Amino acid sequence: MSLQDHTMMACGEWERRVDLAAAYRLVALFGWDDLIFTHLSVRVPGPEHHFLINPYDMMFDEITASSLVKIDVEGNPVGASRHPVNPAGFTIHSAIHMAREDAQAVMHLHTPYGQAVSAMQCGLLPFTQTAMIAGHDIAYHDYEGIATDLDERARLVHDIGEKHSMLLRNHGTLAVGASVAVCFLRIYFLERACEAQVHMLAAGWNGLNKPVRGVEHKVALQSAPQAMGQAAERLAWPALLRKLDRIDPSFRT
Repeated sequence: MSLQDHTMMACGEWERRVDLAAAYRLVALFGWDDLIFTHLSVRVPGPEHHFLINPYDMMFDEITASSLVKIDVEGNPVGASRHPVNPAGFTIHSAIHMAREDAQAVMHLHTPYGQAVSAMQCGLLPFTQTAMIAGHDIAYHDYEGIATDLDERARLVHDIGEKHSMLLRNHGTLAVGASVAVCFLRIYFLERACEAQVHMLAAGWNGLNKPVRGVEHKVALQSAPQAMGQAAERLAWPALLRKLDRIDPSFRT
């Protein structure tokens, strides 16, 4: 990316590029990537609803702030880019970015645990603390095939409603947030809850301890959006950036 490209950016765009590149590196670090086939995005400041998404021909552990592709809500690159964009990524992310002003960041994964729980008729079960944190704020969307049909956008928006996380049935997980930091913490809790559920059910239903009545509601209040935002922005995200800087700070370039 040239100096001219830098000077043409909206105020705050570079910071969002760095955060999104960090999120891609973290997804790879945690083993949540699926070669090149999932996607994370963030809105660019400004009224145009432009957003940043991964170059479709790069692995997540090589993405940098400058390699992210800026596109509009029709999927067209904004500015010069030699990289293609995942059509399914455009469909899912553009739908939510356009409909939800609070959805500045959107993350979608295909992990084995997330896919497994998305295929369970019961959905996410409130049998662990992590599942209660994620589950009180979760929506569901039925599978319609690989998400390349633009008319699916309206149904995605309808199904997520005002929720901040979603299980895409027979497909994977999704989270939204007012920032990359908040969105990442939400997808983290959802993924951890799915992983725990798969292990829990592998041991069988017999002997599972059902939490006492009322505790699920208590956890929902304790993990409301404001609390989630504070935990992400002030605590978890700065620590995660320091971790990446120790491993490989090139995501910032």
